[in-house]
Amino acid sequence: MDANAMAGEEMITVPPGRVTLSDRRTQRSWQADVAAFHLGVHPVTQAAYAQVTGEWPSAAQGERRPVEGVSWLDAVLYCNSRSRQEGLTPAYRHVDGESVAWRASADGYRLPAEAEWEHACRAGTTEARYGPLDEIAWHRANSGERIHEVGGKRPNAWGLHDMLGNVWEWCWDVYDAEVYKSYRVLRGGGWFDEPWSCRASVRRRSHPTFRIDDVGFRVARSVSPA
Repeated sequence: MDANAMAGEEMITVPPGRVTLSDRRTQRSWQADVAAFHLGVHPVTQAAYAQVTGEWPSAAQGERRPVEGVSWLDAVLYCNSRSRQEGLTPAYRHVDGESVAWRASADGYRLPAEAEWEHACRAGTTEARYGPLDEIAWHRANSGERIHEVGGKRPNAWGLHDMLGNVWEWCWDVYDAEVYKSYRVLRGGGWFDEPWSCRASVRRRSHPTFRIDDVGFRVARSVSPA
């Protein structure tokens, strides 16, 4: 576990590896090498978000529920604020400008890259899901059409909870700059989604200022060189 993690917001070290990503819209697939990195065991909770920002933006409030109703830019600002509070170097620059720059050498909190997210979600598996869907995810057929507290379903082999279902998660990456401009990638599926959407490979996109009640995020950190 990461000794610097906020209480109740533990992180694990995801091992390095290679992952194959795909996009159903374009019928394209590509491989990416992923270095070791730290990732939150579950999405950022509402209590953790409030501890850093003083805000409770979620529609269905609960300290241990994932924070939702947060945009990609909100998530980036949270990462920088939490980094500063913990004495770490913020990962992002120019957040108030037209474009956000990721400082790859920073040790602060950040959003996972899309390849990192899928690699972590799969946890060494190659199937659409890392276990039987009802055992690992809150989705439309079993959620009662509401969000649930983090960690209520079985984790994957690397100890990560809610990688599928409960809330969609913002990733760092631009989805397709030529077609969708600044739209960012969302992964994982949410509590209101049909089972089809709760798969390791499914990609969704939205504008970085978009907010809705089934979208949240989890934090990552780069592994410091030895």
